[in-house]
Amino acid sequence: MKFLAMAGLLCALVSDPTFGCELCAIYSADSAKGGASSGFLLTIAEQYISDHTLFFEGEKASADPFFKQAFLDSSFSHFVPGYNFSSRFGVSLNVPIIHRDFRLTTLASPSLTLTDESGAVSGLGDIALIGRFSLLQLMKMKYSININLLAGVKFPTGDTERLDREANAGKADLEQFGSGHQHGVFGGVHEHDLTLGSGSFDGVFGITSNFRWKRWFVNNQTQYYVRTEGHSYKFGDLFIVSGGPGGYIPLGEQSTLSLQANAFYERNGRDKLVGQTFLQTGMTAWYLGPLITFSLGEHFSVNAGVDLPLSIYNHGLQTVPDYRVHGGFTWRF
Repeated sequence: MKFLAMAGLLCALVSDPTFGCELCAIYSADSAKGGASSGFLLTIAEQYISDHTLFFEGEKASADPFFKQAFLDSSFSHFVPGYNFSSRFGVSLNVPIIHRDFRLTTLASPSLTLTDESGAVSGLGDIALIGRFSLLQLMKMKYSININLLAGVKFPTGDTERLDREANAGKADLEQFGSGHQHGVFGGVHEHDLTLGSGSFDGVFGITSNFRWKRWFVNNQTQYYVRTEGHSYKFGDLFIVSGGPGGYIPLGEQSTLSLQANAFYERNGRDKLVGQTFLQTGMTAWYLGPLITFSLGEHFSVNAGVDLPLSIYNHGLQTVPDYRVHGGFTWRF
């Protein structure tokens, strides 16, 4: 490959013996991250989220034991084929497969009907088509800068049976009590938490950046999801910022191991049900955890990380994450 050959040539020309061949592998890893070559690539990623703690308005809830039994364990398997038309422009198709194990314990008012349901849902989620444009690519042996813009659309391909149940209950409340009445189902897990799809076309926007000096780097990813209404339900807009500092450990001239302190900020707006703000939705959270990445040349990389909650503020009564685990690999053909 021409980039590997160039990296080897630059290594031979570098006069500083401390950062000579050790930077070859780092340079190759940066080239892969920056979309250095055209062609096909495939990413397979997995995320597991464990929601077992009941919160009320940002505090651990001292609710009835019936409500505390609710939980939600979610697994997201992402299959992401992509194609880079050049080093600056590429597209990816995100195909998620979702599996959720849950226990739903709710109280519906004013009938005071209790629901205690355990089970699992699984299937195809909402597919997204994302385009990438490289705003800046500066690749040197000792330093690099990569900034990419992302934009795309999410399609309503996931099943919405659970979401339709939530919407139908909201419509019944609206007909019986009028627009001033809130949807009267209380519990840590709701039907909208179990849906596989949003039923809506949503916009996806983002910017990613990577700055490296020798073997030290700082990564950042900023994402914004613009939600629209589907099936009488509108999920709140989602804003995410993640990233942090890290360092490379060269394992030869073509492989590296990197360790990063990854901070994660997430703000999810309140949902709307049949046009009314759903007061038991919306959350702001901070997470922190390690992210480990292994890269082999420009073709293969694998990563794994853990997100541990530092601070969570939620609206109403919700079951919130105890931890999140994620990992995956990318292969460039």
